[in-house]
Amino acid sequence: MKIVKFLLMILFLFSINIKNLLADNAKMVKGLEIFNEIAGCAGCHTLKAAGSEANIGPNLDTVSLTEESVKDMVTHGLGVMPAYGEGILTKEEIDIVSFYVANSVGK
Repeated sequence: MKIVKFLLMILFLFSINIKNLLADNAKMVKGLEIFNEIAGCAGCHTLKAAGSEANIGPNLDTVSLTEESVKDMVTHGLGVMPAYGEGILTKEEIDIVSFYVANSVGK
């Protein structure tokens, strides 16, 4: 009986991990779309994972970024970069593209 409970617990934890992995994969796919097409980040930034090689803004593969720092820059802008939180992108799109960039740098 203990073995059955143990196996059920393992199966439950495994299913949660698979669900999270699939959700993260969907966010990465949508984040790439936002980066390249919707927000047009690829027009200014190099990011190898996105296939972009622009040189107007910083090369994102060479800077240290967290999801929160990306979210702040995308929302409020920085230097010549516009504030995408002012009606350009939704909060959800900003969250998704920030997740994508933070998890793609250097890859």
